[in-house]
Amino acid sequence: MKKITGLILSLMMAFSLAACNSGNGNGGSDGGGANPSPDSSAKPGEDKPKEVTLKIGLPGGYDVTQKEIIDGFAAANSHIKLQIDESPWGDFVQKITAQVAAGNPPDVWFQENAVILGYGHRGAAEDLRPYIERDIKKEDYSPLLFASETPQGIWGIPHGLNPATIMYNKKMFEEANIPFPSDDWTYEEMLDIAAKLSKDTNGDGKNDVFGIGVAPSITTGWFPWSKIYGGGILDETKTKAIVTDPKTIQALEVWAGVIKDGLAPSVSDYKAGGGHDAMFADNKLAMNMLQYSSQVKMNEKYPDLDYDVAKMPIGYDGNRVMPLVTNSWLIYSKSKPEVKEAAWEFLKYYMGEEAQDIIAKSGSAIPIKLSSTEQLKQDTTTRPQNKSAYVDGVNESGVTLDENHSWQEWRLAAQPIFQEIHELIKTPEEGAKEIQEKIQKVLDENK
Repeated sequence: MKKITGLILSLMMAFSLAACNSGNGNGGSDGGGANPSPDSSAKPGEDKPKEVTLKIGLPGGYDVTQKEIIDGFAAANSHIKLQIDESPWGDFVQKITAQVAAGNPPDVWFQENAVILGYGHRGAAEDLRPYIERDIKKEDYSPLLFASETPQGIWGIPHGLNPATIMYNKKMFEEANIPFPSDDWTYEEMLDIAAKLSKDTNGDGKNDVFGIGVAPSITTGWFPWSKIYGGGILDETKTKAIVTDPKTIQALEVWAGVIKDGLAPSVSDYKAGGGHDAMFADNKLAMNMLQYSSQVKMNEKYPDLDYDVAKMPIGYDGNRVMPLVTNSWLIYSKSKPEVKEAAWEFLKYYMGEEAQDIIAKSGSAIPIKLSSTEQLKQDTTTRPQNKSAYVDGVNESGVTLDENHSWQEWRLAAQPIFQEIHELIKTPEEGAKEIQEKIQKVLDENK
């Protein structure tokens, strides 16, 4: 009898110790910082959610993605243990390719939108259409929410939008008694202003003050200019090059012509002047395209520079085109179902008001939630003050850069020839023929 009583007492003590120890939780985190306790994701009367580990990839680390967002998600979802895979952008891009090939990438990460389309084409990205239709009110978001959409699916959610507008040097406009650009200005008016502001100040027969900058790159260079007469680079299906369309050639002639006519700096002018930002700040360049993220650097480097921005001008065909770049989040298609749901919970949080307001305040990108962009438009405390030019421009006429799953390949094939047109080595007509052949070859090889 004494033995039985002793056994019962021993068992009771063991259960008591187990109950005390069960309150210690996980005891720590796994690579991404501790998740708070108690579990804030479980509502009163509901069972505690099943614990799941989610690996988030952050190219560029917290310099690109605000840590406040990651911490906020962790606080609201303590049943989701976070592993953060962060590294400099270039290093991340190199390793993610190997990780995807080996089948062990993060469960959710972001890269350039065109790269995400490639992952969708190869089956590595989860189709987010069912998730969006289940949980998201599309009317609450910018149309660019669907920047990663193809006929086969929606492969990503924007990390942020980085559109371009025209920035103008207010001092140069005021000294020439030229009114600041209006929302309905045109390319014709922009070039007329550029001609008035371009001049030769040292008498050597060449302009050394320029009305507008014309870049050789895609986003603020040949892509938007190619569309001013209704042409472009690819057709609507993104399977056919249209560079030899007469409308495109006519547009490229204008693009190269402003350099030839001395309204825009040449490559050598930029080198002599220290680059487009320095020339703009030194009152040597009156207008230039400015991507939204670049205003952070402009304001840090030139805090006293008096400038603002205007919407992209209306083209000769009557349409406005605002070029923009977006990085996009994807969910790895081969993650476990419960991990995919956790990844989607993260993306829902990222698209929510709290995270989107953080993005708006950062100045690094235009958020995709309309309520957050409306607040951004009211902010006149930092330059540029006319943030409506970015926000309204995106919603009215924002377009990505003819991205498809072979975008990286055809862009790289075309860029050297666009560079030669920009440097006046080749005529637009000569260059267009070569570009057409190179792009179409890539498109045909990557159907």
